[in-house]
Amino acid sequence: MQLTLVRHGEAKPPVAGNDYQRPLTNKGHLQAEKTAEFLKNIVNTPDIFVVSPLLRAQETLSYLEKLFPKVPIQICDVIKPDDDANLAVEWLSQLPYENIIVVCHMNVIGFIDEKITGNNFHPFQLAEARVYQQTVIARDLSTLQHAFIPYIED
Repeated sequence: MQLTLVRHGEAKPPVAGNDYQRPLTNKGHLQAEKTAEFLKNIVNTPDIFVVSPLLRAQETLSYLEKLFPKVPIQICDVIKPDDDANLAVEWLSQLPYENIIVVCHMNVIGFIDEKITGNNFHPFQLAEARVYQQTVIARDLSTLQHAFIPYIED
């Protein structure tokens, strides 16, 4: 089974404390597009996209949707920035799919990586993608196969 974790691209600051509706910046859109292009050549067609309810994650996902049309989308409420990675891994482990792409946030995404690989916490960069292989989604059973960080000049 293949699991791909993607952090959203660069987002604008919150307006009036609203973290849910932060859109991507122009740079964030370019990052998301580059990451999607990389994944197009690395991953098999996904069975499902799993995305956070926050706008910046959904905007990042939109670039993957263009390259993998007709893939169903599941909005997941346990992969927001401060959510518990144990709950996220448990939720993901219940999905009946072989190829899953998840788009979410730091810190939860870094802790998901830590849980599924057994490695030390290693933060994701903006729009970074990591592709894992495993038999099932569970603690310490995933092996990192590919990683990509888009570089965009300022």
